[in-house]
Amino acid sequence: MRRVILTAAALAAVCVLGLHAQQTTDVPSKGPNPHVKTDWTIDGATISITYGRPSLKGRALDGFEWWGQEWRTGADERTRLETSRPLRIGTLDVPAGTYGLYTRTGAGAWDLIVSKAPDGWGVPYPQGQDLGRTAMRAGTAPQAAEQLTFSIDDTPAGGTLHIDWGTMRQSVELTVR
Repeated sequence: MRRVILTAAALAAVCVLGLHAQQTTDVPSKGPNPHVKTDWTIDGATISITYGRPSLKGRALDGFEWWGQEWRTGADERTRLETSRPLRIGTLDVPAGTYGLYTRTGAGAWDLIVSKAPDGWGVPYPQGQDLGRTAMRAGTAPQAAEQLTFSIDDTPAGGTLHIDWGTMRQSVELTVR
């Protein structure tokens, strides 16, 4: 009986952890920076972010030419968000589909911008193509990140999307609709 209970508990843990699985794979790039696609499965939705991973190389974030402006939030090609189900990211409702991701950068909290233009080189910023914007929370990364990194932490309501670079962390809640 004890063995049955332990087996059932182990299976339950695997099932729960499987609901929020993450997988990262390298993808080909047209530019000099490494590119990855990270997939998450959250509450039955598949969410993918494909982006270039620039490195700080000893530079400060506020020294980049895009600081204080809309930025593709990655290197080289436009950062892409794909979702199989509708999401709510911060205050923004995002239908299922494929989008570009940008941020409005600055010294404090950034704005996350979801663009209806998912493809193309990262610059210039596609004016007039915003699906919408939502505020992020500024914080400190738990560990310094030499390369730009997107991640999603599990929460009871869905997840928290993080953008880490250097010691900076920008975060916003997301839920599957």
